[in-house]
Amino acid sequence: MNLLSYFRIWLACARYSIVRTMMFRFDFVMWSLVEFGWMAVNLLLIAVIYRHTQDIAGWTKYQMLLLVGTSMLVQRFIMGFFWSNLFEMARNIRSGHFDFFLSQPGNPLFMVSTRKLDLDGIANAFVAMAVVAYAVRELGLTPSLVDLSLYALMVFCGILINYGALLMIVSLTFWLGAAQGIEGSYFTLMEFSRLPRETFRGAANVIFVWILPAVIVSNTPARALLHGFEPVNALWLVAATAVWLGLGVSVFNRGLRRYASASS
Repeated sequence: MNLLSYFRIWLACARYSIVRTMMFRFDFVMWSLVEFGWMAVNLLLIAVIYRHTQDIAGWTKYQMLLLVGTSMLVQRFIMGFFWSNLFEMARNIRSGHFDFFLSQPGNPLFMVSTRKLDLDGIANAFVAMAVVAYAVRELGLTPSLVDLSLYALMVFCGILINYGALLMIVSLTFWLGAAQGIEGSYFTLMEFSRLPRETFRGAANVIFVWILPAVIVSNTPARALLHGFEPVNALWLVAATAVWLGLGVSVFNRGLRRYASASS
């Protein structure tokens, strides 16, 4: 299959998701409001903290707002495009329904990753964009088209890092047969993406900045808007993207070879 065929499959899945979501509008509105409420609590927390201090690790109020908005943007896109698909994959592996994806003509990883869209997550991604735009305005920044393009590219890298890490974790179901607790551990790890890199010292700096992908996915794009293009940070982000995406795909493919179908 060529790229155009895969794009048509994705469009068909997207149309199905939209139609299905509109059939259950109240559910869509409720979950959108739940996610919006969670985002509002995080923003309110920043407002409360900065009533008592001028900066945190050198980050002022609106710089922190930019950082948190960037973290939310990455997470909302992950929730919108991949979250449900990957966790359904874990359930399907246990139940044997994963055979459905193997019987389709496309690449199994593509088919299992793109079957559904969560429109509530995508809708709140626009709220996160508004938070970033507000912070940029309050900081008096005037990013050029090139700056915005680099920021978007770095956010995309952050999405791929999250996807690779999540795929790797969920793919462990091929061996473990269960994935309880993965959702909570993943969210706990991603909570660190809302913190400035400068707050991490010693072992925490090594673990959360250089080993795990939590901090880099938000700090690097935010710093690019604040301080301009930083080649070292950009290269580190690209390298981390290649590593985590490669790990996720590798673990998935190894697990796929181990999978015993429901008919076996």
